Amino acid sequence: MKKELAKPSKITLFWFACLSMLGFLATDMYLPAFETIRADFATSQSLIGLSLSVFLLGMALGQLVYGPLSDRIGRIKVLVGGIALFSVASIACSFAPNIEVFLLARFAQALGACSATVIWQAVVVDRYEGKTSERVFATIMPLVALSPALAPLLGALLEHNLGWRSIFIALVAFGVVLAMLTLKEKESAALDKEQESVTVQLRKDYSQILRSKKFWGNMVIFAACSAAFFAYLTGSPFVMSAMGYSGADIGLSYAPQTVAFIVGGYGCRTLLNRYSGKQLLPWILALFFASVAVMFVISVTTTVTTIWPILIPFCFLAVANGAIYPIVISAALSDFKNCSATAAGLLNFMQTMVCFAASGLVSAFAVHGLLTVTTGMFITGFIALFGFSLVVKARKEEAQDAELQTA
Repeated sequence: MKKELAKPSKITLFWFACLSMLGFLATDMYLPAFETIRADFATSQSLIGLSLSVFLLGMALGQLVYGPLSDRIGRIKVLVGGIALFSVASIACSFAPNIEVFLLARFAQALGACSATVIWQAVVVDRYEGKTSERVFATIMPLVALSPALAPLLGALLEHNLGWRSIFIALVAFGVVLAMLTLKEKESAALDKEQESVTVQLRKDYSQILRSKKFWGNMVIFAACSAAFFAYLTGSPFVMSAMGYSGADIGLSYAPQTVAFIVGGYGCRTLLNRYSGKQLLPWILALFFASVAVMFVISVTTTVTTIWPILIPFCFLAVANGAIYPIVISAALSDFKNCSATAAGLLNFMQTMVCFAASGLVSAFAVHGLLTVTTGMFITGFIALFGFSLVVKARKEEAQDAELQTA
């Protein structure tokens, strides 16, 4: 498809935002109802926490399918199919009679939701070039942050008034609206690969992507920063419940971090008018590492009885993540115009697998409380620094190649 030079319309931006938020809504809306669901199913905290880990696993695996599939047969058809699966699985979650069925339904729900995660990023790369693409990412990523604030609040409201099962009925309604918006959009994929078999094309695409140090470095940073966020999301409901907070209080606790994420995202968008992402990235990563280090030190050296000593540094982490995401996603996908959905699928697969591991570990050791959460987050800080070292190496190689070409 020919690239669009104009800015996207408000309706298109709204569509991008809804697509980007689908997986996060399914993740965040039911968090305040963890304890209610546990009691209803008469199960353990670890199994309820596993429902989040299983969702992340489904998100990771599905993206490996949707990326290549949408590169080959088109974005819209694949996206509508994925949203339909999400809606049906959400109905199954709502009517689940036990924890086993609930976990299976959550896995299927994730397989549907991840279609939106992959494809909206690919459509941006399909339609827009350079600065426009970067600014679209910088516009949408902060909007994604609304889900950690609004979704738990809405989930807590629904759970309090209509029961926890109504949360998943609300997700069905959102899926139906999103499918209607999707059907009004034009196809953006080039669809010019019919001359080669699926196996041959996949081998070429994955080989091109996996040889890129630039892709690997930005992916590792993206995954590490996201894992820190999900470690907190998985552990914080149990930590706050142990401190005596109600489900409504837990929902409200996501508001400050959401504001912080939005500040980071739109602050990054403003700074990109003056500085390059290359210049901004090391400073933002320094803020991220300092935040997880402070949280770890506090949990080790003091007895925390309220959430505020942890929530305040976590808000600084949210600022860092809000600024990092647009930079590293745009950089990771920029070299793969011919297979943008495959690259986006692989990027998100790896990111989600790391989040799955972080969430699973926090769930498994939930009995140890806050220290489990902050230790996991501290480890992600070192992983992010390793990713940045790969980015630096890739930049040096690109500079050397440029010098050889001009010599």
